[in-house]
Amino acid sequence: MKLNCVVVDDSSIQRMIIAKLVNNHQNLHLIGDFSNAIEAKSCMSIHNVDLIFLDIEMPVISGFDFLDGLKIKPQIIFITSKAEYAMKAFDYDATDYLQKPIAIDRFNASVKRAIDFHLLKKDNKEEEGEHIFIKSNLKKLKIFTSKIKWIEAFGDYVRVVTEEDSNLVLSTMKSFENDLSKEKFVRVHKSYIINIDKVERFNSKYAEIGMTKIPLSRHKKEDLVRALSFS
Repeated sequence: MKLNCVVVDDSSIQRMIIAKLVNNHQNLHLIGDFSNAIEAKSCMSIHNVDLIFLDIEMPVISGFDFLDGLKIKPQIIFITSKAEYAMKAFDYDATDYLQKPIAIDRFNASVKRAIDFHLLKKDNKEEEGEHIFIKSNLKKLKIFTSKIKWIEAFGDYVRVVTEEDSNLVLSTMKSFENDLSKEKFVRVHKSYIINIDKVERFNSKYAEIGMTKIPLSRHKKEDLVRALSFS
């Protein structure tokens, strides 16, 4: 098993050092190394990436700004010469935070953490069903997608409504649209994504889930009809 990796650092020397460490590790596969976030993002639109080794202080687009612009975020190992960003780094759910210069033992320990987390997610998906992780009220929550009823735009937040409760997440509807199965979840309105397995009835204006009527955009109704016909 190998994790697909990219290295993003504006220092050519540091990129070379990290790329060499990646290439020498039996569980890593280097997709590419990049001097800026724009090139890295272009690569990630084509290739599946499991892990990013990411510098923070870069010209034009910082490491944090780069992550803010990603719809789907792989695991992140931050690499920087400064310790002052550590707290903020873990706000981004970083797998680890390495300070330059990088010791091989510390690098290997970081990679082991990334591999363990990757395997844990894989095992959970196989054993317990498909799920996503959301961050709400400073807590990371595991949500099984089969229990999601609908997702609703709520100002700068998104409200995830499940069979048990609802949680506000600082995110975008587009992000959830990309993370969820397109076979089971349909964007029926600019403000709503619904789980088609939860739809009890619908007409030209609404889809009903329990006692809740979800509005249907005129041009989205066909998407719902199509999805229900294949479910």
